[in-house]
Amino acid sequence: MSSADSQSQSPSLSSTSTPPQSGSDFLPSNTLVNRFKNFYRMATGSMSPEGQKAYWDDSDERYSDFDCKRCETWRDDLLRTSPVIRYMNDNIRKLGGDIGPHNIRCRTCKEGMLAGFDRQYGIKVCANWVQSKSMMEDVVAHEMVHAYDHLRFKTDLDSDLRHAACSEIRASNLSGECRWANEFFRNKILSFTNHHQDCVRRRVIRSVMARPNCKDEAHADKVVNEVWDSCFRDTRPFDEIYR
Repeated sequence: MSSADSQSQSPSLSSTSTPPQSGSDFLPSNTLVNRFKNFYRMATGSMSPEGQKAYWDDSDERYSDFDCKRCETWRDDLLRTSPVIRYMNDNIRKLGGDIGPHNIRCRTCKEGMLAGFDRQYGIKVCANWVQSKSMMEDVVAHEMVHAYDHLRFKTDLDSDLRHAACSEIRASNLSGECRWANEFFRNKILSFTNHHQDCVRRRVIRSVMARPNCKDEAHADKVVNEVWDSCFRDTRPFDEIYR
């Protein structure tokens, strides 16, 4: 996943509605009538691509406070009760790190991502993209693997594609995001053979491709293949794949 930006705006600040984009058929959402018209156009597929983007941007802004507060509630509960997150946190503390409410920040994100880790900022969770507590658990566990790797292996996720690919392999492998139930219910992928490895590889290649120093999919595939065997087998700090 992409590194989180270092903006630390408060999620509790109220937002204003997104103005209509030039040339779009999105109506300002300051009245119930306009909101219904926008919803009807979206539901019937009659809204332009520009209008659809404005619709989702406006929705994210109007529900920002709700999304972020819900995200913070899930975060606090998972830090107390989730076995995988508590275990990762214990091992991060042994390496001199500390993950908690002070550096797991819930934000409304414009970019299409679930979360990101930055060694100075911490973890940013995109509250408008994370739709359930179970998804939040997978997302935070994923980013905590990146935090663990940074502390233990001194990874350079920003400029070294091999480091990034290896940490992404480990994060997707260990976080639980590729377990069978997630693949079936979230992604509608039904596979009984090698589904876990296929899921990890698919996610890692997509993540590596999103990095500015990756040329194309062939480049991402090459880098992932170079580190796959050793990184997929490395389940530290777990003895085996936990979830």
